[in-house]
Amino acid sequence: MNQEWSPRLTVATIIERDGRFLLVEEYADGEELVYNQPAGHLDEHETLAAAAIRETLEETAWEVRVDAIVGLYYWTHPKGHTFVRTCFVGTALQHHPEQPLDHGIQRALWLNRDEIVALGPKLRSPMVMRCIDDYLAGKRYPLDLFGYL
Repeated sequence: MNQEWSPRLTVATIIERDGRFLLVEEYADGEELVYNQPAGHLDEHETLAAAAIRETLEETAWEVRVDAIVGLYYWTHPKGHTFVRTCFVGTALQHHPEQPLDHGIQRALWLNRDEIVALGPKLRSPMVMRCIDDYLAGKRYPLDLFGYL
C-alpha cells in the first residue's frame, strides 16, 4: 500500500439558469486555461455543502443555495492525483459583480450543454460533463445523505 497516496476531497456546484450552466474559466496548476464548475477543496471544520457555497461565491461572485446532491465522483488524473468530488445542485440567489474572483479564475460564464461539449479537451476533467449529464438525467440525493458526527 502506498503510504503517500492521499485523495483530494473536492466539492462542485451545478447552477443552471435558462438552460445555461455557471462555469469558471481558470488556470489549472497555474499553466493551462480550462473550464470547470465552481469547485474547490474543503476547509477544516467545514461541511461539504458550506464548502460548495463558499467556493461558488469565491470563484464566480454568485451567492447560491445548495438544494441537493447530484452525485459522488472518483477520478484519477493522468498525472496520478485522485479526486473524490461531491457535486451539488443549487440555485443562484444574488450576483456580487464588485467582488474579485479567486486567484487563477479568469472569469465566470454561463454556457449551454452544447457549448460545454464543444470545449472538449479544455474541460478541467471528465467530471465536468458527467456532473452536468447526471444533473440533466434528474439525479438528486438529499443533503442529509451525509452524516456529520
